[in-house]
Order: sequence, then C-alpha cells, then structure tokens
Amino acid sequence: MAQKEFKRSAGILMPISSLPSPYGIGTFGSKAYEFVDHLEASGQKFWQVLPLGPTSFGDSPYQSFSAFAGNPYFIDFDFLIEEGLITRDFVEDFKWSLEDGYVDYGLLFENRYQVLREAFANSDHAKSEEYKTFVKENDWLEDYALYRACKTHFEHLSWEEWPKDIKFRKKEALAKYKKKLKKDIDFYKFLQFKFFEQWFALKEYANEKGIEIIGDIPVYVAMDSAEVWKSPKQFKLNKDLVAEVVSGVPPDIFSEFGQKWGNPLYDWAKMEKDGFKWWKNRMNFMAKMYDVIRIDHFLGLVKYYAIPAEDGNAVNGKYLKGPGMKLIKAINEAVGDKKIIAEDLGVEMPEAKKVIAKSGYPSMKVLEFAFDGDRKNPHLPYNFNENMVVYGGTHDNDTLVGYFNDLQWWQLDYVREYMGDSHMSVEQIVDNIFREAYKSVANLVVFQMQDVLKIDSKGRMNVPSTLGTNWRWRMKDGEFTPEHMRYLRYMSDIYGRL
Repeated sequence: MAQKEFKRSAGILMPISSLPSPYGIGTFGSKAYEFVDHLEASGQKFWQVLPLGPTSFGDSPYQSFSAFAGNPYFIDFDFLIEEGLITRDFVEDFKWSLEDGYVDYGLLFENRYQVLREAFANSDHAKSEEYKTFVKENDWLEDYALYRACKTHFEHLSWEEWPKDIKFRKKEALAKYKKKLKKDIDFYKFLQFKFFEQWFALKEYANEKGIEIIGDIPVYVAMDSAEVWKSPKQFKLNKDLVAEVVSGVPPDIFSEFGQKWGNPLYDWAKMEKDGFKWWKNRMNFMAKMYDVIRIDHFLGLVKYYAIPAEDGNAVNGKYLKGPGMKLIKAINEAVGDKKIIAEDLGVEMPEAKKVIAKSGYPSMKVLEFAFDGDRKNPHLPYNFNENMVVYGGTHDNDTLVGYFNDLQWWQLDYVREYMGDSHMSVEQIVDNIFREAYKSVANLVVFQMQDVLKIDSKGRMNVPSTLGTNWRWRMKDGEFTPEHMRYLRYMSDIYGRL
C-alpha cells in the first residue's frame, strides 16, 4: 500500500555537527533546543539531519561503524556536567577547535573520548532501571560494544585485520575478548545509553513544538562496521570475508571515472530467503529514531552498481538487479505509518521510477540542477508534481551562493531570464530560488541552513570523492537571526506552508 503524501510544508537541512557549541562540534545540548525554537518561529515543520552514526576515517556520516549506534561526538557535555559526571573545569582544560566555524575531527578524536571516559568512570548507570531496559531492548548493542572494544584493543584496525579467531567470530574468541575487554565493552554501552537518552529527549521536544525529524540513512553500510563483522553472510563476501565487488556509481557528467564508495554489497538472494529480516530490523529501529526516513541512494535498492574491488575507480562496474518492490513491502511493514523519502538523484533509471511510483514515496528534485539542459529538465519547477521533496541543494552540492557564483555569464543570463529580471545579483537569485521552491506545487521544500544564511562555498558540507575538508562547516552562535526567521515564516505563510 502506498504511503500518504506529505502535507504542504517546509523544512531545514541542518546537521547536528553544524550546530553551535563550545566543544568543537554541535551536540544535543541547549543550542539544539534553541534551533528547534528558531525552526518553530520560522514556520518550518521539518528538521532534516545527516546520518547520526559513529564516523570513521574521513569523517563521513555515510561511512559509519554501525547502522544502529549513535555518534558519541553528539553527547552534550553540559548535561553530563549537570549530572555530576564531569566538571566544567575538566572539560575546559581541553582545546576543542583550531578554526572558528569548522569542526576539527583530529582534536575531537584525541580529546572527546578522554572526557567521556571520565564521565563513565564517575557514573553508576549500570544500577539504573533505565540502563537495564536500554540494554535489554537493543539487541544490536552487545555486538557493537564488543566490536568497538576490539577496535580499540587492536589500535583501531578494521576487523578485517584482526586475528583470525576474533575476525571469524570463533566461539572461544568471543568469550575470551568479552572477558578481557569487559570494562571497555561497558564503556561503549554507556556511550550509547547517553547518546539515545539525549537524542530522544531532543526529538520529543521538537515534536512537541510541531517539528518532525527527517533522518537520512545510507543505503549501504561500511565494510568496517559491526553489522558486517557480525553478519557477513548478509553481504557478498567470499570465504575469507573479502569483498570481491563493492558499491559505487558509474561515470557521469560530474565524475569522469565514477565514484567507488567501497561498501560491501548485500546478498539480496539470501536476504530475501529470511524475508529481509536484517532490513526490517534496521528500518524498525530507524522508525523509532526519526519521524521521516530519507533513504540515500534509493536507486541501489532497484538496480545496484557492482565494481570489482581491486579496481581503482568505478569505470568497469556493471549494474545488477536489486530486490525492488519485494524489499519495499518489507520496509513498509517495518516502519508502520512513518514516511519514507526516496533519494533518486543521479543516473536516469526507468525501473526505479516505476518502483517509486508504485511505492508512493516522494522523489527528490534539486534546484541547482534545474538550469542545465533543455526546457524539459525535471528539476525545473514547472515540471514538478505534488508528491516531491524539493531542495535548493543537498549536502553533496555547493551552497547556492557558491554555485551561482561559479556559473558562466551565459548560464547566469538564462537563470535571470527564467526569474524575469536580467539584472539580478547572485544574492537576489538565491532569494528567488527560495521563492520558486516555496511557491511550487511540491508538497515539501527543504533548504540547507547555509543557504538560508547565504554563505558561499566556504559552507559546503561535502565534495564527493574527496577527503580531508568535508563535513566541517558549523553555524556560529547568533548567525540564524530573527530577520532570517521572519523571512522564512513569511515565505511559508504566503505560499501556504504554515
């Protein structure tokens, strides 16, 4: 059965990591609650966040150590101080950032876990009924905590490089390391308890204010993750637990050699035999975490790109058929009345269009893509339909100001002609991009916070296929002003999105 469509509304894409805080990265603390208040004042109904999982090398939220666990970086220190688990003086002894307005992940890795271990040492959480219930209700937790404790023990190596007995999860090895690493296992359980305690309190506050949370989830999981280590038979791995084909996308106009992501591919035939139990568990959990679930690279569920693992790029990959509607039915059973957004950007795929239409999931359109090609461009507002989610740009795109600043004069002339004013500045074009989206027939409109603030390319979150400078932008305290809020509320009001 197709899901119900969104009501006419608007939202903001703002990663937790980008919120202001004195501790080097955004958290679930007071500034997150303040942001919810600002969304309410702005007439927004949705807050979209990037994936909340613990990140690894490269800092991408789309390559996480777990499909279930939360990122300890988002645990707020002020709440831990209020609980008496740490002191403010202890926290302030550490340096948290080197550059205002950007996350320094190296500093976080060095310092944050020291503070969290101090909080753990001072906690008697294990005695609380809430903690016991949390452990009992989250069956993924034991394996995740053991996986993280082993990673720490083996100096952060991927599980693929661990000694064979624990790599292959031999019964004796599991018992040995559970005993040997008990304290660290308890530490990683404690972090998840605190993460979800703070997250669900924030989500409840947002919901009370009429704000729904859109959670973004990667379609694939990282090779170095608790799930692949625990359940290797769910993935296309050989007898040595090595992936011979991996995920990515083919070459296109944006990337000459395509993108090789490197995630292991699902063994869809085996998953189908048990009724997609792994996916049901995942989506049921996501339905508890979020009000709406956006599945990144949804196309991969219909037809997926398999790249030889030994290749250095994605040129020699090939498309294979995914589970399509069989999986969609399982997902719908798992999420109940929660809504799904299908991220269907990229390669034109007629098969995916049919599946999305049958599912009732809204597809996505991006206004940064609207002014290439001809008048039939599906991202132009006059080609929209109601069951769509329209973005100015996504986390993988430049900011609107950055994007339009980089266009050639003749491209900008077309944009200005479309907008009806041949003398518009780039800032005026951005204003009109908001107007075009808000007045369109699309039910839901979402803009990045950077675009509300009209920040140039310095605010870009991610340049695909690059490492080192991504996922770092942060909003400064007070940058989201009452003027911004009044403008968004006015747009929501005049175009029927309140």
